[in-house]
Amino acid sequence: MRVIFMGTPDFSVPVLDALVAAGHEVAAVYCQPPRPAGRGKKDRPSPVQARAEALGLPVRHPVSLRDAGAQADFAALKADVAVVVAYGLILPQAVLDAPARGCLNIHASLLPRWRGAAPIHRAIMAGDAETGVCIMQMEAGLDTGPVLLREAVTIGAQETTGGLHDRLSSLGARLIVEVLARFDDLRAVPQPEAGVTYAAKIDKSEARVDWSRPAAEVDRLIRGLSPFPGAWCEVGGERIKLLCSTLAEGQGAPGVVQDADLTVACGTGAVRLLRLQRAGRAAQDADEFLRGMPLPRGTQLG
Repeated sequence: MRVIFMGTPDFSVPVLDALVAAGHEVAAVYCQPPRPAGRGKKDRPSPVQARAEALGLPVRHPVSLRDAGAQADFAALKADVAVVVAYGLILPQAVLDAPARGCLNIHASLLPRWRGAAPIHRAIMAGDAETGVCIMQMEAGLDTGPVLLREAVTIGAQETTGGLHDRLSSLGARLIVEVLARFDDLRAVPQPEAGVTYAAKIDKSEARVDWSRPAAEVDRLIRGLSPFPGAWCEVGGERIKLLCSTLAEGQGAPGVVQDADLTVACGTGAVRLLRLQRAGRAAQDADEFLRGMPLPRGTQLG
C-alpha cells in the first residue's frame, strides 16, 4: 500500500521499519518538529525523523494540521492509508478522511481500557495483570474507534514501563503489518461501552514516593514511572531516582531501610530497591549504588 506514516518517539520507530521491510511505499513521514535537547539545548530531531532520514524517506513536521494548506498537502499525497502511532497531534476530520482507506492507530492498551496519553505507565501503576496492542480505525473521538486487531500480553511482576514499552512497540509493528496484509478480510469491531478508562498524561507531581502507602502501590509506582520521569525520594537532601524494585518481606517505620539489601519499609509491607540513580550520574544496580552511597539499616528515605 501507499502509506503515510505519522509518529514521533522511540516507540514508533520499529513500526516504520516494519512497514518499509514489508514493502509498503511510504509516501511521507510526519513527526513532531525538532525540539531543544541536551545541555546545549540545540534542536534535536525526533527518533522517527532521524530514522526516516536514514531510510531516505521524505519528512514533514507541521506545527499543526488544522490549517487548509497543511490539509491540502496531506491529501495531495493520495495515500491508501495513514498509520499513526504516538504522533502527538490531533488529526482533524479532513485529515482522517483523506487516505482512501482511512487512518489506523496503533494503541498500546486493550481498548477501551486506558485510552489516552500514557497507557503503558498507567497499566503498571494500576496493577493490571495484562495489557496489549490494538490496531484501531481512527475517528474524531479520543481512542474511540473500532478495533481491527488486538493482542494481549502479560505484565511481568518486575516489569518496568521501559521494558513493556519495548515489547509493545515490537508487537505493534508486527500487528500493523498483519492488518495491512489482511485488510479486506478483517472486520472492525466497535469498542464496548463498559470498561472505559483514561490514561492521563504523567504529571511530575506524581513521582515522589509516599512511603506510607502499601508496598504494592509503591512498587507499582517505581516500576510504572521507570525510566521516565522516574519515581524519586530524598536522602539527606539529595534526590535519588528509583528505577526498579520488587516486593519484599519486612516491616517497620515507613521509608526506613531495613537491611543491607535495600529493603525499605512501607505503610504495609516493604519493597527492595533494585536500581537507583543519583542526580547527574548513570543508573546503577543496588549493590554498585551502595558502594558509592551507603544507605545503612535505619536510614530514613524522605
